[in-house]
Order: sequence, then structure tokens, then C-alpha cells
Amino acid sequence: MVPDVAERINEVNYQDFLNNKTFVLESKGFDVEKEDLNPMLFSFQLDIVRWALAKGRAAIFTDCGTGKSAIQLEWANKIHELSGGDVLIVAPLAVVEQTRREGIKFGIDVRVCASQDDVQHGISITNYEKLDHFVASRFQGVVLDESSILKSYSGKMRNQIINAFMETPYKLACTATPAPNDYMELGNHSEFIGVMTRAEMLAMFFCHDGGDTSKWRLKGHARDLYWQWMASWAVFMDNPRTLGYDIEGYDLPPLNVEQIIVDGDAPIYQTMSLMERREARRESMPYRCQAAADLVNGSEEQWIVWCDLNAESNLLHKLIPDSVEIQGSDSPEKKASAVIDFTNGDTRCIVSKSSIFGFGVNWQQCHNVVFVGLSDSYEQYYQAVRRCWRFGQDKNVNVYIIISKNEGAVLENINRKEADSRQMINEMVKYTKDITKKELKRTSRLSAPYNPKKEMVLPQWEEFNHECA
Repeated sequence: MVPDVAERINEVNYQDFLNNKTFVLESKGFDVEKEDLNPMLFSFQLDIVRWALAKGRAAIFTDCGTGKSAIQLEWANKIHELSGGDVLIVAPLAVVEQTRREGIKFGIDVRVCASQDDVQHGISITNYEKLDHFVASRFQGVVLDESSILKSYSGKMRNQIINAFMETPYKLACTATPAPNDYMELGNHSEFIGVMTRAEMLAMFFCHDGGDTSKWRLKGHARDLYWQWMASWAVFMDNPRTLGYDIEGYDLPPLNVEQIIVDGDAPIYQTMSLMERREARRESMPYRCQAAADLVNGSEEQWIVWCDLNAESNLLHKLIPDSVEIQGSDSPEKKASAVIDFTNGDTRCIVSKSSIFGFGVNWQQCHNVVFVGLSDSYEQYYQAVRRCWRFGQDKNVNVYIIISKNEGAVLENINRKEADSRQMINEMVKYTKDITKKELKRTSRLSAPYNPKKEMVLPQWEEFNHECA
């Protein structure tokens, strides 16, 4: 059989298969007009909130600085108002206080809670580490802020979240665009939302590539249908203008990335064992930390210094006299205070790990970033950069990557993943742009209420029945 004909038959059969399956999330939310939403939101934010409320259960994948905090706050506020139940927002520790402050800005009361005992009627917020102190069944709605935490599909936190909120009527998951080619993360979001399980998604749309259990590839004839399915319960947006919104202020400033090699002229791109890489990092640590300190101490501006090891953190804090050092062992109160102080400009330099402050925090008042070495996680690198390089930043952002020559393979891996990420983002937007536009602008379910003007007149046969009764 001619290959093109065979592929076409395969497409038709697959379409017939999908037509016999229920794979699009049914809307089970509330119809709300834009005029009834917070007027402080931008037009695209109003449309996203309105769409997510109508769905009842949805995911929002939009880039850093697009106002996900404001979107999820208004969604939670309306779910509380319309359902009469309580709503829980779960966020990274560093983001909790910023979200509470954002609520004040938008006139939405959000209560920071450490356990179920602290919950009052309305909207509560806690961090992921304290989630086991809450009773999920007490909430009508739940919001996952920085929901990329679901990417660990075999992790304890992923299973705890999905199982705990399985019966929760209204759900919203918010994060920046998922990690490069991480279809597992999208599957975990689908399972949390309640569309279909990760296993069902893989079976329906993907085929397995070889012996590597982590590599799944979209079936060629299922590509368009997959993204159509995704757009039925998720919004993808890199920039509001991509979806046709004529809006000012959504331009990223230039990003200047400079690589500094402390012990040579060029990186060595040889594969090293974990033990060898740790030894190389230990040997170059004094030089990398000193190079970072020279940059920070030679300027009066604010700086974020990202590191991976406690030993690096300790040394950097000693070399930068006016720095504030935050480690994982520090108390939640100290971490929250450090976020606010740096946001307010009361701290000039903060030294920490991207695993602590790299997700969700808005530090666009700062435009200088240093990485004292790199890990293999592109997501951590990307998120750490986006704390400053985001919509709303009005200065050029300077990123310095300080490495030893033996860390060339790590840098090469990060660069490869960055290229993969751009490709996936472009693909997401390409396949979902038109569908998302229609979803956000649709009016089929969101119609104005009927207000009768004339008095109802009963027919004569109905009047006769009443007289005979």
C-alpha cells in the first residue's frame, strides 16, 4: 500500500477511535460576565478567569509576569462567592506572603494558614510542605500555584496532591510553560484536573521510544488532536499579543548572558562521572565564589547570587559583607522575611539556592543575577533567571554564569535543553493559538441572563383546570 494512503487510513481510524471516546473535559463551572470580574485585571486576564470559571477545572500555562497570581486570586474569589465554600491556595513557601499582598492590592482577603485549625470562611493559602496539615474535603476549590511540582510523577507530593483533591469540585493549576518535552508533566496536570490519568493520556496519544522508559513520542496522526484535547482544559500563552490582545507593556527587555571561566580560557566538554564533577566543583569553589563576590562588591545595585552547595553559600556570605544568606534549614519565618526585605529593597544581595527561591517569586526590581556554577536542571536555571527577567522588568537583565573549565558538559546540557524548551513552547503556541482564541472569546455558554418584561398569561384550558380543582 502507498505510504501516504496508509497514513491517511491510520488517521481516519484514529479519528473514529477518538470519536468513540470521551476525552474532552466537560464544563462544570460558573458563567460569569467580564463586567462582574475585578476591573483591575487586564483584558486577557479577564478572559482567562472567565474561561477557567466556566470550566470549573482548568490549567493555566502562561509565561512569567503575565499575572498568574492575580488570575488565580480572582478565580478563587469567585469560586468562594458562587459556591459558598472555602478555597485553598497551595504555593511555594517563598510565594505565600507575596500572594497575600497581591490579594490586598486587588481587594481580595487571603488568610495565611499553617493548618486546618487556622482556616476561616473564605480563601486560605499555605505552602506545599504544610499540605498534610489540611483536610482536603473541607474545600470546594483548590489552586495549585507553581503547579510544576506535579512533574515528579512518581513522587510522594504528586500522589498526595492528586489523591487528596480527587473529589474537589473546582480546581485550578497555574505555572509557567512546562519543562522542555515534558509530556509527563502535562499528563500529571491532566490527572490532577480530572480529565484523564497520565497512563490513559500516554496510551491514547503517544508511543514509546525504545528502552528508555522516560521517552514518549506523540503519534504523528494524533498531534493535532492531542493539542486540541489540551486546549479543551488548558490555556497556553507566551505573550498576550500572540492571542490577539493589543496591550502595552508585554515586551521582555534584553537578556545579557556572560560566561566566566575561572581556571581557563574555554570549557572542556568531556563527560564526567558524578564523583569527578563534585571534585571539580570543590576544587574551583574558592575561585568561583571570589569571582561572584568581585561582581557584587563592585556595584551598589541589587544582586541575586544562586548557588548549589551550602559550602558555596557560606563562603559567598563571608565574601559579600552586606549579603543575606538563606539555606534550606532556615525557618519558614526567616525565608518569608528575606523575600519581603529583598522585594522592598531593604536587602542589597541575597545568596540562596534556586530550589528555595527560584520558583514563583517576583523580583523584577532587581536586574543582576549570578550563578556560581550550574546543576543539570534547565528548569531550575530558567526559573531562577525569570525571577528578574519577566514582563514588567524595565531594565536590561544581566546574567553571569561562573564555572570551572571542567563544567563545560553541564553548560552544554543546559544550552541543549534551552533549545528544546523554545521548540516545545513554539509548538504549544502554534497548535493551541487558534483554539485558545476561540475558547477565551466564546459566547455559547456565557450568555446574558433572561429578564422577562411581560406578565405571564395562562392559557384558557389551564384556567379551566384551576376552576374545576
